[in-house]
Amino acid sequence: MKKWIVRGLVAVVVLSVVIVVAIVLSLDSGIKKGVEFAGPKLAQVDVRLNSVSLSILSGSAKLEGLVVGNPEGYKTPSAISLGLASVSLSPGSLFSDKVVIKSINIDSPEITYETNLKQSNLGKILANLEAMAGPRDKKKEPSAPAEGGKKLQVDEITLSGGKIHVSITALQGKTLAVPLPTIHITGLGQGPEGITGAELAKIILTEIEKAAAKASSGSISDLGKQALGLGSDATKGTTDALNKATKGIGNLFKK
Repeated sequence: MKKWIVRGLVAVVVLSVVIVVAIVLSLDSGIKKGVEFAGPKLAQVDVRLNSVSLSILSGSAKLEGLVVGNPEGYKTPSAISLGLASVSLSPGSLFSDKVVIKSINIDSPEITYETNLKQSNLGKILANLEAMAGPRDKKKEPSAPAEGGKKLQVDEITLSGGKIHVSITALQGKTLAVPLPTIHITGLGQGPEGITGAELAKIILTEIEKAAAKASSGSISDLGKQALGLGSDATKGTTDALNKATKGIGNLFKK
């Protein structure tokens, strides 16, 4: 009798371990597939994620090799490239309607700010995200997340040690690199309605665009000269054109 009890307990333990492993594996692959499926729909650009590792017990996750492509017509290889993002979350919330993320730390992001003098690549992606997220009226009841989606709460986001690659489309992909200031965002989705994935992406990209614009302003004149093919013997007319183009780019950064 005792043997059967022991065997039964062993079987239950083994089955439990298998189930937990299966859940973890499915969540890992599910996150990767979700990013690569939902990302292009939201941002209207190619989105790739190299790998995801998730530990339910510790409430931690790591995302490696996230690359957000550029809209059509831009010449640089990508808009955003993240080598490593570390996430800390409340494990129990994974199985609830609202996932509580304690922190997201993004180390050494590579951001490309490319402008064609009318719009930037980041501005175009942000416009796509805004169209998908839509305006939120706080007086109205929050809409339910998309089917299969989750409401989110994000307590803290930090991007540090990054670089901005500034480019004008006419330069066919040539860039100048400047440091990206540390970006710190707190208190997202604290209410019961939370925020959606599209809203989170919109908030992060808005802050990245602001920081990129501010940090890149000093590189505009040099890039403008290269774009217009100026040398030491540039004529006054060409110089005036440069000044006009540079002013136009500066105005884009203020938007």
